[in-house]
Amino acid sequence: MKTMIIKEFGGTELFEAAELAKPEVKAGHVVVKVAATSVNTVDMMIRQMGTELGPLAPQLPAVLGMDFAGVVESVGEGVTNFNVGDEVYGCAGGLADLQGALAEFMLADAKLIAHKPKSLTMREAAAIPLVGITAYEGLVRAGVTEGQKVLVHGGAGGVGHLAVQLAKYFGSEVYATGGDDTQAALITKLGGTPINYINESVEDYVAKHTAGAGFDVVYDTIGGPNLQNSFDAAALNAQVSTTVSLVELDLTTVHFKGLSLNVVFMLIPMLHNHKREVHGEVLAKLAEIVDAGKLTPVLDEQHFELADAGKAHDRLASGKAIGKVVVSI
Repeated sequence: MKTMIIKEFGGTELFEAAELAKPEVKAGHVVVKVAATSVNTVDMMIRQMGTELGPLAPQLPAVLGMDFAGVVESVGEGVTNFNVGDEVYGCAGGLADLQGALAEFMLADAKLIAHKPKSLTMREAAAIPLVGITAYEGLVRAGVTEGQKVLVHGGAGGVGHLAVQLAKYFGSEVYATGGDDTQAALITKLGGTPINYINESVEDYVAKHTAGAGFDVVYDTIGGPNLQNSFDAAALNAQVSTTVSLVELDLTTVHFKGLSLNVVFMLIPMLHNHKREVHGEVLAKLAEIVDAGKLTPVLDEQHFELADAGKAHDRLASGKAIGKVVVSI
């Protein structure tokens, strides 16, 4: 099968075309003919940093790419919920010892996949898994409910643009930060109220939108130093979810407000073979929400093919992409 591999960690110029053996199916797994994959920030981190990321690093040469959509080619022993020819999607490789999706075929644990949303193309479906599961998990762990005021930091980003829609689906009043008019327009289109974090201070938008009380749920997809802004924007006894907590921070505000902090690291099931079936269940639920017309992934306007893997990584790194960067296989 055709693949794009890296033989060392570093820049995008290290991607090269290679022919590898098609994976053989095994118990509990399916082999998928990949139609599309999307690029996530963690894909770029693995390519650049490699062994610095500890257990995330794959052995070299490596096939990267976590998200995919495609068609089931063969079904392993014990798999009862998928058949040859089924259209599926998921996040099931591209790290540790799991071959990724920048290939014509990949082996996927059947627990990590679900039937593709019927209303989406393969490219659209491939944009959802990692960011969709992350968005969903952060909101559910925060106990988001109808009528709450929810703030999403980075509302036009990969996780953020789905979190805005899902919070709306759960019946919340949604606000989201963005840095320019294009991002503000997207946030509005997705059903949120945009906040320009460059022009408005946390104190200003908390006063404007919550009469100074703060938001019931804050989903911080930016993380790092921005966590302090999340704590400042949260109401008393509020829930804060974050995807990036790799930072040293004073938790005094968390203490005096009685906040709960939820750290979302959606790679745990893949890395540790821990409750993988939950990802399949969430993907099935997301497909249901999508097909009900309540969730739509936004795709960047630029198209990439398998041979363009490096260019696709460059596009995401540029910060100019609006929506998910997708590679057709």
